[in-house]
Amino acid sequence: MSIKGKRIGFGLTGSHCTYDEVFPQIEKLVNGGADVLPVVSSTMMNTNTRFGKGEDWVKRIEDLTGHKVIDSIVKAEPLGPKIPLDCMVISPLTGNTMSKFANAMTDSPVLMAAKATLRNHRPVVLGISTNDALGLNGINLMRLISTKDIYFIPFGQDAPEQKPKSMVARMSLTQETIEAAMEGRQLQPVVIERYLD
Repeated sequence: MSIKGKRIGFGLTGSHCTYDEVFPQIEKLVNGGADVLPVVSSTMMNTNTRFGKGEDWVKRIEDLTGHKVIDSIVKAEPLGPKIPLDCMVISPLTGNTMSKFANAMTDSPVLMAAKATLRNHRPVVLGISTNDALGLNGINLMRLISTKDIYFIPFGQDAPEQKPKSMVARMSLTQETIEAAMEGRQLQPVVIERYLD
């Protein structure tokens, strides 16, 4: 299914080291004709790291999409009833946000947008970036994988020797995953080798 003319919410959480991989995918969606609405967590917005300042990332995504960021639960709630999305993406999805989503917590704009989208039986696509996918968060990962209307950008271990419990999505598969999700199917294989030694 083509993304042209589709309204896609794009949520970013606090995996700052992954933004350089994610932003080209947002640009690809915009260039493909999608109307991309950016939704950001407070961590993404307000944290300065060696990977960049929060305010600079916010400006970059607003310039890229042509929309102001949705930065509050109140602003995100209408994405269900009043401004329905064709698809909601959360990428990068941190382990913290994954844990909350799997346990029905809605304490951020990103999670509210996802909940609002699920309410409409529309797909939510997740691009994980977490150091504990094969640790304490494994149960949350499996819960989300088995949940209706939730799809994953294929992911794998990113540094198995140094970080054996870490898994990260192959962000270059974002658009393909969205297209498959809007057709009601999971892009396969979902578990892949992310990096080869």
